[in-house]
Amino acid sequence: MPETVTEATPSLGRRFGALLIDWVLCLLVAGFYADPRVVAWPPVVILILVYAVFLGFFAQTPGMRVMKLRCVDVDDNGSIGVLRGALRGFLLALVIPALIMDGQRRGLHDRAARSIVVPA
Repeated sequence: MPETVTEATPSLGRRFGALLIDWVLCLLVAGFYADPRVVAWPPVVILILVYAVFLGFFAQTPGMRVMKLRCVDVDDNGSIGVLRGALRGFLLALVIPALIMDGQRRGLHDRAARSIVVPA
């Protein structure tokens, strides 16, 4: 793993860009079966499912792929698995855990899932 924080973790702008792309995709998908302006929970559930499936199997969501990021296990740089991906997505959906970061720019959602976002 790289030695300095700036080498090890991508900028917050890239991470936010990836999240924004994922959120727009979730809104589009939710729009097929519910109006996100009326019922707020379908895009959130889709976001959690996207994180579970895509992080669990591919170590990156569609937004992370566009922004050239990966979310990997903090210990072995492997995929975090479906359950930890779902946990990370759930805590990310709560917003506050993502705002509380440590020196490696790992939010509480990253720490709980034992994951870290790195450049792809």
